[in-house]
Amino acid sequence: MFVSSRFTMRRAVATAGTTAALALTLAACGSAGGSASMPGMDHGTKRSASSSPSASSSMGDMPGMDHMADRNGLSDTQDGYRLVPKNATLPSGKQAAFRFSVTGPDGKPVTDFALDQTKRMHFYAIRSDLTGFQHIHPAMAPDGTWTADLAPLTPGSWRTFASFTPGAGPGKDKDLVLSRTVTVPGNATQTPLPAPATTAEADGYIVTVKGEPMAGMAHPLTVHVSKDGKPVTDLQPYLGTYAHLTAFHQGDQTFAHLHPTTEVDGDNGGPDLSFHAQLPTSGSWRLFLQFRTGGTLHTAALTLHVD
Repeated sequence: MFVSSRFTMRRAVATAGTTAALALTLAACGSAGGSASMPGMDHGTKRSASSSPSASSSMGDMPGMDHMADRNGLSDTQDGYRLVPKNATLPSGKQAAFRFSVTGPDGKPVTDFALDQTKRMHFYAIRSDLTGFQHIHPAMAPDGTWTADLAPLTPGSWRTFASFTPGAGPGKDKDLVLSRTVTVPGNATQTPLPAPATTAEADGYIVTVKGEPMAGMAHPLTVHVSKDGKPVTDLQPYLGTYAHLTAFHQGDQTFAHLHPTTEVDGDNGGPDLSFHAQLPTSGSWRLFLQFRTGGTLHTAALTLHVD
């Protein structure tokens, strides 16, 4: 499942590795679902981690090795900016606060951040098997320390992402995504990635995707949102858009965050959404699509295979 990008598709995606970033262009408004029955799939006030797996073999899963990753969202440094976490481990089974700062090229904590989709910082946490997704907006103290209040985590290796745009300095107006791994001690059980599918259900909403994207090629996709067999036409603005999409690549957790290009027009997004998707890497991607109806946030997860 894909979503779109904001009125200006400002943040193409922090996925560089050997190719360009994941770029999606949403022509219509809206997007669909997430299942409240899936723990850890909620945003903001309804965050909780899904039970599952253990560490992956990616270099990013080794604490302290993140700086060696390529510029694909898996590094803790980019263009002189650095993600500095206060936690190397987090407790299992209870709420925890993850604290971090972002230092600039001068080595000092950054305190000036530009708004992106109505927020100055988007923070994500996901297990190495792509379960337990959390997307929250942390609070910053005057000294530049951010605090992300995480819902209970299950044992295993987790990668945390900070997505932001400096409001001043050498990186002014540049979209950056930095990440670090943290360990949640305990007996970790791996959860297989769900098979690729063309539909996903979230709180009774059905999202249907048509299109077959190929790695490195722009490809059209169509998304239809329905409920009880009827088209949905009441998607509400969420973070200044009709939908929010985060994607992670299986195996290395490469990160992609896309924004809609069309402006919202009241509470009437949907039901048909048109996209152009350009996925730089073949393999399986786990997509988390978030949208709002009736004041309630929904999150749908879908596995997409790209040839």
